[in-house]
Amino acid sequence: MFAEIKSLEEFNKLKEEEPALLGYFSTDTCSVCKVLKPKVEELVRDEFPRIKPVYVRLDILPEIAGQQQVFTAPTILVFFDGRETIRKSRNIGIEELRKNIDRPYSLIFGD
Repeated sequence: MFAEIKSLEEFNKLKEEEPALLGYFSTDTCSVCKVLKPKVEELVRDEFPRIKPVYVRLDILPEIAGQQQVFTAPTILVFFDGRETIRKSRNIGIEELRKNIDRPYSLIFGD
């Protein structure tokens, strides 16, 4: 479900074009990230289907990490109308993430 970002340009374009974008920043060696990622996928798919989820590999695309000031994995950034609205790093609870996304999502999409 997560589309893997291949370049800084692609990420910036999606940020501008998508009304809601969730960036999942991780590395393939992060064990916590591997456990959390399917839970985030399920949350977005089941409760916030209008958010476009993307996966950014920090080890492959350090320029995106630098631009977004992401210094640890996992980090989740949620953008609404191109603006960063939510930032969660390291110990990320799904229920807390759900609550944080719900209000801005409802305001934008009326769901």
